[in-house]
Amino acid sequence: MLIGAAVMPHGNPVLEPEDDETRKLAEVLRKIGEEFKGAEAYVLISPHNVRMSDHLGVVMAEHLVSWLGFEGKELPGEWETERGLAGKIYESAKSAGLPVVDMNFAALSGEYSRWPLSWGELIPLQFLEKRPLVLLTPARNVSREVLVRFGEIIAEVAEGSEKRVAFIASADHGHGHDENGPYGKVKESEEYDKLVMEILSENRLERLMEIPEELVRKALVDSYWQLLVLYGLLKRVPMKVRETAYACPTYFGMAGALWVRK
Repeated sequence: MLIGAAVMPHGNPVLEPEDDETRKLAEVLRKIGEEFKGAEAYVLISPHNVRMSDHLGVVMAEHLVSWLGFEGKELPGEWETERGLAGKIYESAKSAGLPVVDMNFAALSGEYSRWPLSWGELIPLQFLEKRPLVLLTPARNVSREVLVRFGEIIAEVAEGSEKRVAFIASADHGHGHDENGPYGKVKESEEYDKLVMEILSENRLERLMEIPEELVRKALVDSYWQLLVLYGLLKRVPMKVRETAYACPTYFGMAGALWVRK
């Protein structure tokens, strides 16, 4: 059963907030953690793990191990994969004809079946109680329709599971908010972030399909593809949005949002 869904950022500033907006965002992330205490497993989709341009990924490695922090922020730990749920998501997506692959490393199971985690997963996980999880990766060169369908399949599998499952989209938004940042300042980052926050706050994720490709590209985002998966999930299991928050303390925008069952 799917108990809830969330958008969670993966920027270091939420770990030690220094301004009011970021503190409010961190508080929403803590509320997500409280809401998801009832979960027995998480499904987490992250843009900063394995990168494939035209295939969706389902990690089947047994052990998920902290490996890569961001800007020197190391977050040690180890999580276990909910392999039964991961296998069902993979098989269902494959049967539906989606471009999906299952991924493992070193050994099929046991001590040496291990997979690295980056800041894209580790930062959201700091706000969640430790549970087994399914790690998924998006792909930018598949169609919007495929990403939405992937979300629908995740919802269908979660609903058919005996476990209580929470879905998390790890996502940061426009990366061009600061002229001194690595990407400079681009007006499209502000435009995209404002639009996405309207969509999330109004719980009208169908509007994501209307965002021009050019805006997504110029805004320098790493959120759009995961949000489309979230849209598909919420199409299958409609929920109400309870919390939203946004902060941009550095060059990229961060958002938190929580959905719970109606």
